[in-house]
Amino acid sequence: MNSTIKLKIGLVILLLIFSGLALTPSLYHGLPDWWKKYLAPAGLKLGLDLQGGMHIVLQVDLEKAAENSLDLSASDFKAALAEKNINAVRMDSGNPKSVLFTLPNIGAIDTVKQILSERFPNLDSQIQAEAGSFPRITLQLKDSEVDFIRKNSVNQSLEIIRNRIDQFGVAEPIVLRQGENQIVVQLPGVKDPQRAMDLIGQTAQLEFKLVAEAPGLNLPQLIDEVIKAGQWREGESRKRLNLALQNRLPQGSEIYFEKTVDQKTKKESRIPILLETPVLMTGEMVKNAQVRIGGNFNEPYVSLDLTSRGGQVFAAITEKSVGRRLAIVLDDIVRSAPVIREKILGGSAQISGSFTHNEATDLAIVLRVGALPAPVDIVQNLTVGASLGQDSINKGIYSGLFGTLLVVVFMAIYYRLSGVIANAAMVLNIMLLFVGLALLGATLTLPGIAGIILSIGMAVDANVLVYERMRDEFALGKSLRAGVDAGFNRAFWSIVDGHVTTLITALALFLFGTGPIKGFAITLTLGLILNLFAVLFCCRLVYDVLFSYKLLKRLRFFHLVHNAHFDFMGVRKIAFTLSAAAALLGVVAFVQIVRGNANMGVDFSGGALLQYHAQKPFALDEVRAALTNSGHPGLELQEVTGENRLIVKIKKSEQKVGNFSDQITEVLHKEQADKGFSLESKSEIGASTSADLRSKAVISIVISMIGVMIYLALRFDFRFGIAAAIATLHDVLAVLGIIWLLDKEMTLLIITALLTLAGYSLNDTVVIFDRIRENQQKDPDLSLYEIINNSINQVLARSIITVLTVLFTVLSLFFLGGSAIHDFSFALLIGLLAGSFSSIFVASPLLSVKWGRTA
Repeated sequence: MNSTIKLKIGLVILLLIFSGLALTPSLYHGLPDWWKKYLAPAGLKLGLDLQGGMHIVLQVDLEKAAENSLDLSASDFKAALAEKNINAVRMDSGNPKSVLFTLPNIGAIDTVKQILSERFPNLDSQIQAEAGSFPRITLQLKDSEVDFIRKNSVNQSLEIIRNRIDQFGVAEPIVLRQGENQIVVQLPGVKDPQRAMDLIGQTAQLEFKLVAEAPGLNLPQLIDEVIKAGQWREGESRKRLNLALQNRLPQGSEIYFEKTVDQKTKKESRIPILLETPVLMTGEMVKNAQVRIGGNFNEPYVSLDLTSRGGQVFAAITEKSVGRRLAIVLDDIVRSAPVIREKILGGSAQISGSFTHNEATDLAIVLRVGALPAPVDIVQNLTVGASLGQDSINKGIYSGLFGTLLVVVFMAIYYRLSGVIANAAMVLNIMLLFVGLALLGATLTLPGIAGIILSIGMAVDANVLVYERMRDEFALGKSLRAGVDAGFNRAFWSIVDGHVTTLITALALFLFGTGPIKGFAITLTLGLILNLFAVLFCCRLVYDVLFSYKLLKRLRFFHLVHNAHFDFMGVRKIAFTLSAAAALLGVVAFVQIVRGNANMGVDFSGGALLQYHAQKPFALDEVRAALTNSGHPGLELQEVTGENRLIVKIKKSEQKVGNFSDQITEVLHKEQADKGFSLESKSEIGASTSADLRSKAVISIVISMIGVMIYLALRFDFRFGIAAAIATLHDVLAVLGIIWLLDKEMTLLIITALLTLAGYSLNDTVVIFDRIRENQQKDPDLSLYEIINNSINQVLARSIITVLTVLFTVLSLFFLGGSAIHDFSFALLIGLLAGSFSSIFVASPLLSVKWGRTA
């Protein structure tokens, strides 16, 4: 054994030791900190679909952030004018980006200009003073101020939300910015999703204002009159109500609503209350907030510790306002309005208001951390229960083990000793894949498990290519050593080309995919890259070692196809006709999908996908009747056979996520109480997110096709690139057409399946193209017709074996992977057949069409 082989063996042994050390934190958690720090941060991370938790996409309302800033400046401006005894009346400007005031007379204009220049440099103003009318002032934020708000609102919101979650106590949360105005929040293993959502999304603007003294004013009567006049109605903004009543309310006051809870019935109500406009103190003066128990009803309340400046301001407020009520306003709702009995020193205050302990705890958190600069809308909400996550793990493991076992048995029977070597390389590939995921800190998701299982089937193809090449070399009379060397050398570029084209589609998935789809792309990419090392380096090393010790005397392979001589080119017209029909069906399906005349999943239509588990068997008709009678007709209901699971699909195009799950859950608990329904997972997606997902799906397919065409044009020539692109597009359209024809739901996983089968089909096609190019150089006197026929027949056995190995893994996904990836695996099954057909009967015969330079 020479020194090179010894060095290679040493490298592999070191790699195996390092892999064991890196994967240990995933199996045993009681390791020292230095181990995790230098070998693997925390082992393998499970995705939310495997361990349970929440994935939320928040959209910061940047327009509202600018409006809030303008509104605050307008209130300060009005208060500044009041100090100069100028009574400005705010009018409805009809534009949320501007504020309109009218002045009592022209004589106030000079004072107004002075106040604007000295105290409000962030505002642009326009003053209109015409004879016979009140002067009008229009205020707008300067463009520079708007740009500053837009740039900083998302980053500020990101930091505040991160701090809130840290104090909430979720292990290993992920909070990051996405795009211009979105924030992605992942909370693994969270026990109370609704509480987490309330904590994250609460703006928490805290203000202290005095209750206005207006004894003769009947607020409920005034509000009723405004409602009858059509100027305001319940549910509209408080600002609109005050604009409608501003001439009937005392100067410098506005209506708020106080939230009260009846202690006996626990019924909530909103009572109008008149507050003075000036904000005496804000949440910025709060240093700390803690939950305490006390009061007449021994209830939780929030105790506030103020900053030194806040303590001074609070003492001055209470000293001047003894005997008056001080309202504590949180997000435009009055939570309490106690009477000030005396001057309060010590810099402390409290907020009471019939809180539960959790509500008080969360309020204390948001007050400690600070208010959001703008409202945030939840545009996507994926929630998975822990029990469903464990079920997904179990099904992923079972399907993976069974698929792997089928491949292992087949390879050992068909290729004997070489099959055992291929199986060892496959196990090494899987182990290195898990090591790569752990070191990269990547998250393993359910689609990621599907990617691993699929890469197992595709990884075997590289060994099959090598072994079939060896068979060809042995048939030419070469010795055992020469045949093995030639097998690896001649299969090298076929393996590389096939892997690169598949990697291009995986890259498109990673760049334009979202959430779990990226997990699929990462595992597939790592699996393919590591497979090159496992096959071309490690398998070759095993043969070198066997030859060094003279342990290898002969290699025997099973024969599935003997000397095939089928005239594939002779049936190309029939094949083209069938392909054209399949592609036409796909085009019709694509047009219908674009028009919305298809079974679009929640990913693309917007709405909600809810999954429930029942303790007892249920009748789908009874559930449908209960939901219809409760005001929820037309929902798509699906029962998972044998699992007591109910899937509810609500397809509604709304900009932000609603409370669909709460409504449906309430009906099931009330009308089907004996069945014991519990919500296992929910996926709620707003219209803006679904539109973004649609565009990214189309972009990913187009990008992958262009990338593959360019690569093949460079590696072969333009004709090969065009033929491969057409054949791959044919596969995508054929599967799309069948999915549409069978009324399967179009989801992100279906798009993933389409791109995956595109990669598989390309791999198959490239292998045949490599043999065609080789035969052109070897037998230049043969016609292209004969070369194509000979090439396909020569690699026919390899094509059949590869289809069988991938089929084993996909079938295990289809039957054992569970309902979550059932349609995904079905699309792959159809794609396997379509891809094999197109590689042989479409892509290769297309090379005979005269549309470019010859190879």
